[in-house]
Amino acid sequence: MKGSLIILAFFTVGLVGGIYGIFPEWLLNEDLTMYALFVLMFLVGVSIGSDKGAFYVLRKMNLKVLLVPLLVVVGSLAGTAITSLLLNDISVQEAMAVGAGFGYYSLSSIFISEISGQELGVVALLSNIFREIITLLAVPFLVRYFGKLAGIASGGATAMDTTLPIIVKFTGKEYGIIAIFSGIILTILVPVLVTVILEFF
Repeated sequence: MKGSLIILAFFTVGLVGGIYGIFPEWLLNEDLTMYALFVLMFLVGVSIGSDKGAFYVLRKMNLKVLLVPLLVVVGSLAGTAITSLLLNDISVQEAMAVGAGFGYYSLSSIFISEISGQELGVVALLSNIFREIITLLAVPFLVRYFGKLAGIASGGATAMDTTLPIIVKFTGKEYGIIAIFSGIILTILVPVLVTVILEFF
């Protein structure tokens, strides 16, 4: 939990600094975030790759590993559909499209904005950012009380990159492989499901 609070603290400092223009202009370069992610992914890859038993999990689970992203899809869409019943301004269709972002806020918000307008795009952006932040904070709790796959499910598409380090930390390197696999599948599904939900339902 301490690690998650530190992550939240850094995010808060960055957010406040950005709002009040405290930081120099060169820090606003979006490429810096991408480079930092590249380095992070490299280090996680080295860590997982050096563990000879990590890939054993995939061989052991066989086709069962496909259930992880499948159940994330079902849970996310069902959860957002139910939530929409409590909201007056968002339909079931729109809520499910937001849920189909699976935490991939940049891609999903762009697709949704183009199809349904900027307002729903902003909802998708904020909703999926919150999913990522909640995952970063809640993984220790989720793993402890709901099992090691719970953190991966919470991370959604981000389980393969931004939330991967915290998932690996609390589940082990072998589950990092499952997280990457699930994250890749969900990332591929984001544009497909968002488009299908908004255009054909």
